[in-house]
Amino acid sequence: MAVAAQPYLEKTDDQKAITDMVRQFVDEQIIPKAEHYDHEDEFPEPIVEQMKELGLFGVTIPEEHGGMGLDLTTYAMIVEELSRGWISISGIVNTHFIGSYLLMKFGTDEQKERWLPRMATGELRAAFSLSEPELGSDVQAIKTSARKDGDAWEINGQKMWVTNGLMAGLVFTLVKTDKEADPPYKGMTCFVCEKEPGVSENTGAHAGFNVPPKIKKMGYKGVESTELVFDGYRCPGENVLGGEEAGLGQGFVQMMDALEVGRVNVAARGVGIAQRALELALRYSQERKTFGKPIAQHQAIQFKLADMATKVDAARLLTLRAARMKDAGERSDLEAGMAKLFASESGKEVVEDAFRIHGGYGYSKEYEIERLYRDAPLLLIGEGTSEIQRMVIGRKLLQRHKI
Repeated sequence: MAVAAQPYLEKTDDQKAITDMVRQFVDEQIIPKAEHYDHEDEFPEPIVEQMKELGLFGVTIPEEHGGMGLDLTTYAMIVEELSRGWISISGIVNTHFIGSYLLMKFGTDEQKERWLPRMATGELRAAFSLSEPELGSDVQAIKTSARKDGDAWEINGQKMWVTNGLMAGLVFTLVKTDKEADPPYKGMTCFVCEKEPGVSENTGAHAGFNVPPKIKKMGYKGVESTELVFDGYRCPGENVLGGEEAGLGQGFVQMMDALEVGRVNVAARGVGIAQRALELALRYSQERKTFGKPIAQHQAIQFKLADMATKVDAARLLTLRAARMKDAGERSDLEAGMAKLFASESGKEVVEDAFRIHGGYGYSKEYEIERLYRDAPLLLIGEGTSEIQRMVIGRKLLQRHKI
């Protein structure tokens, strides 16, 4: 092994123990059941309950709040293993992780004490919400707004593509609190919106927070993706992330910081799905015979396998580098963007090559690669499209190398 690669590939004893545990869980509990939940588009509640028992919802939450207190690098390794089994499972953890990150970094002591212990156990699960039906990647163009009314803020508007939108009890939601702000991002605030998990039309204290039926998707099934409709929803001032005094107008900056770690998360998901596709291709190519020999002995197949394995390793190295930089307290916006871009694109390419190696059988629901083929495109869009990543990378390169 090259010396330069060792820091990125070697695991500590703790990292090895937890990733081995997660891999066993994936092999025994997720992969055998994923086809059923995918076909039925059914929320995998029994698997989620087991994840609670394993402590996977509190991986990065500090020990004083009931979590494991692990770093982003270890979390990325866990996400890779979960995504190797089924990326929908990693999605259930992903938005929860971003919510806990926002709370840990920007929340008041009271907010942390109020929510983190229940988030660590998975009793309370989180989602986060940026996008809206008409704006896509243009976050500064959001229309959902809040106005102060007594001791609460009244929120009105519509959000889109919220993973865990129905089952979450907390939704970290970016809204406009000052429509006249210039530039617009300075008039945005993040509210921690509480609701009843699993309820479409909230009443009582959470009235005006409604969740329409989940969006039907090509892949990424099982976990719900929803709209959110705020219609006169009253959010207490104490639920402004970071407190009403310090948090007002800070929502955009807070959310962009969270997306930096979110992009490491999506990159790890790309590595996981690519790893699984490579495993399936290696197995199938040695079992399937044509012209009197396994197709793995044909040079054309070997070339595909070589490219696939190289992309998986390169994506993993980029992902771990971005995670370790963030853990070291360094700015990793450029590196996270590179990792997300390369790992998501490579995930799609490796899955497609595995699909081609399976030939006609890859198109059959009898084979796992068919599900991976439908799931992989999500990674090209989530946490910013590939085009957005290229914009981020280009700008950051010019900033760092300004002449």
